[in-house]
Amino acid sequence: MTADILHRLGAHDILDSARKVCTTWRNVCKDPSMWRVIDMKNLGKYHDMSDYLETICRHAVDRREDQLTDIHIDYFATDELLQYISEQSSQLRYLRLGGCYGVSGDSLSEAAKRFPLLEELHFVFVKNCNEGIEAIGRSCPKLRSFTLSESEYKRPQFVCNDDALAIAKGMPGLRHLQLLGNNMTNEGLQAILDGCPLLESLDIRKCFKVDLSGDLGKIITEKIKDLKRPYDSMEGCEWNTEIFDFEEYDDDYYYSSGHSDLDSIGDYYDYPSDFHFNGSDYNSDGDFEPYFYFD
Repeated sequence: MTADILHRLGAHDILDSARKVCTTWRNVCKDPSMWRVIDMKNLGKYHDMSDYLETICRHAVDRREDQLTDIHIDYFATDELLQYISEQSSQLRYLRLGGCYGVSGDSLSEAAKRFPLLEELHFVFVKNCNEGIEAIGRSCPKLRSFTLSESEYKRPQFVCNDDALAIAKGMPGLRHLQLLGNNMTNEGLQAILDGCPLLESLDIRKCFKVDLSGDLGKIITEKIKDLKRPYDSMEGCEWNTEIFDFEEYDDDYYYSSGHSDLDSIGDYYDYPSDFHFNGSDYNSDGDFEPYFYFD
């Protein structure tokens, strides 16, 4: 029961706080079964915390003893971290990356080669993932659910069916597909219908280049059990519908508005503005301990 309660905290809170409360909680947190799911979503929005969170994530992966099946990372994932995860986690079945603009398509393709059991893959505002979609699909034959949620770096007038064609070629076993804000046309959508014959649910909200008023709309309505159309409401969407573009938030924005990066970090994490992460080490019990300093 204690393990079930603590597991709901997420990897960051377990390593940073919960395991320090008492001996019982510390022992529970050492159990590899606690690390089958590593939940670090909605963390790392501010870049100054990325190194600290990446270190936390690596130590969480180290504890899993090859039992890691699900991992959720928002904002702070890098090529190096993804490679580390792939080398340690051959049993992975669920991977979500959100807002991780530091991850390249090549890195995703290489990591996917080590995830033969992957069933769900979700890219939410991951800028460079498009390049490796087909290769990822071929490396993960058990893939059943895929999400690609675009960011505003693609201009609305830009038409491109590359993502749709790659999905059609590389992911024939898909049952569930979300393409949010994609710039594909009816040609790309038709390719998906032809290449993914097992599709049960399809979410193409904000795909405004798709026109379902003609024959394609009738075909897709008959074939897909759960269909969300381009102009359907985003209410109830599992993913954050607020499109966040890091490039909009430059130094001029922060300082002209009277805010600094450190102010934002302090507010977000409830740390004082003079907080700095300064690395990590293992304590006398062999457990990971981050250490900090203050100006």
